[in-house]
Amino acid sequence: MFENLGTPEFIALLLLALLIFGERLPKVISDGMRMLRGLRAMATNATGDLSKELGTDIKLEDLNPKAFVRKHLLSEEDEAALRKPLTGMYDELRGELNNAGKLAAETKANVNAMASATPTGASSTPATPVATRFDDAT
Repeated sequence: MFENLGTPEFIALLLLALLIFGERLPKVISDGMRMLRGLRAMATNATGDLSKELGTDIKLEDLNPKAFVRKHLLSEEDEAALRKPLTGMYDELRGELNNAGKLAAETKANVNAMASATPTGASSTPATPVATRFDDAT
């Protein structure tokens, strides 16, 4: 949450808090900490109550709908059946990538072979210049 908050920004926030709250700053901090503890306790109680109602062990991370469905509603066979088409496509894509890598290596080897086969006196540019014709659209 505070990854981008550096030392100068943190000091500026502390000074701003000191200017806004003044002598009440310690009380405001303690009230904020008390509120945070209360929110944590409520979240813990809510997950405990939900675990009792559903009859399974639920963690806070399980409240994400996707994780909840995957963990508590789908059996292992259902999950495997859902993953099977994706696994097949992944394996197929992996094979195509390997083939493309082999073709690229062959092409590079052919280009290197052709470059080494040209005589040293020969130039890779044509002897006669190619005239380029430009049509002026204006």
